[in-house]
Amino acid sequence: MKKNLVSLLFAATLFAAACNNASETPAPSEAQTEMATPEATKYTPEMVVNKKDYTCGMPTTAGISDTCHYEGNAYGFCSAECKAEFQKDPAAALAAAQ
Repeated sequence: MKKNLVSLLFAATLFAAACNNASETPAPSEAQTEMATPEATKYTPEMVVNKKDYTCGMPTTAGISDTCHYEGNAYGFCSAECKAEFQKDPAAALAAAQ
């Protein structure tokens, strides 16, 4: 179990590092979503369009630790992992939430 947690943390670190080294011209799938940086504004539930994290269902009032923008809207997530899952297929996540 501990080894799985360490592996998950390592994978999350690699994902974060890869995002910091993105090229100047994003791929088409990345063009629709943007990552929030640590220097970015701390988002509150009033600043995002979703009341629940689309991945795990946690209410945004419980805390927003990461955000992304998709098709002009800001979405809040409880963790970077939930945001990454949403970014795999944002259209499907939004359709499932309706």
